[in-house]
Amino acid sequence: MTPGPRNLITDIPGLRVGNAQDVALKSGTTVLTADQAFTASVHVMGGAPGTRETDLLAPDKSVSKVDAITLSGGSAFGLDACSGVSDALRAQGRGYPVGDTVVPIVPGAILFDLLNGGSKDWDENPYRALGRSAFDSAGDDFALGTAGAGTGALTSRHKGGLGSASLVLDNGITVGALVAANPLGSVTSPGDRHFWAAPFEYDGEFGGLGPDSCAGLGAPAPSLKALAMGLAEPDKGNTTIAIVATDAALSKPQCQRLAVAAHDGIARAILPAHTPGDGDLVFGVSTGARPVAAETELGLIGHAASVCLARAIARAIYLATPEVGDILPCWSAPHDIS
Repeated sequence: MTPGPRNLITDIPGLRVGNAQDVALKSGTTVLTADQAFTASVHVMGGAPGTRETDLLAPDKSVSKVDAITLSGGSAFGLDACSGVSDALRAQGRGYPVGDTVVPIVPGAILFDLLNGGSKDWDENPYRALGRSAFDSAGDDFALGTAGAGTGALTSRHKGGLGSASLVLDNGITVGALVAANPLGSVTSPGDRHFWAAPFEYDGEFGGLGPDSCAGLGAPAPSLKALAMGLAEPDKGNTTIAIVATDAALSKPQCQRLAVAAHDGIARAILPAHTPGDGDLVFGVSTGARPVAAETELGLIGHAASVCLARAIARAIYLATPEVGDILPCWSAPHDIS
């Protein structure tokens, strides 16, 4: 397995990603879409998810393909980003056919970034416009770190962010991940330098420092995030939301299994993970372009998705950049809070 040419989820042919963000708001939206509807499902392992249209993605529900998936900041307000994406799709005549009309299918998930130092005194919910802008900007290349849905994300100890990574398997199948990392837990071992995901790193993509050589690392470091947000309890205001995708031809139930397997990547990159105070959620996506030769390949595809997601989480934090008014430092500039 080796990373694709961009090391982005858009190494999967046909997928496009767009970002939109507001620096003053310290929040934003990210949209995954394609020229054709794609198969999707979802799996939730956190205790505090915020979602739209995810019930429809259960294997037994009627619609198997979607037109876009939205990841957004803004907590419950951010779910309105899906409406902006739906507006754009409707203008293109895209969606699920019902009689003489079409209904765009745009599942979405949100993270909490309302107490991160940004200006939240809007009169009109800004996320519908951010969703439309993110969709309109979708392409093969897109920014990581402090961008899109990761703009205002925070981890336990550092700024969070938007991350992506890919792998091309020996059989030619491509797997990729896209994540907005805003967890309760930490992405680094005590000392704040070595990423938990370090064993899965390729080519120094998040610093090349390698794993922490110490033992007894199970106890997480105290959270700086809750203190910075003025919260008495750290189990408020978190969530890691992600999409894993492949060009392997997977059914809707198989996409759900892909999402289940990918959650291992969250657990490998964040400590603790899947807590009652996180809304950890992974969408599983297939473009269906490459046939799967044998059932045994499905396990490898799921494993690759988990590795991509772990790497994408570390890349999100590694590539985050300082902005005026930040309440937590970046990994790359640990003492620079303006």
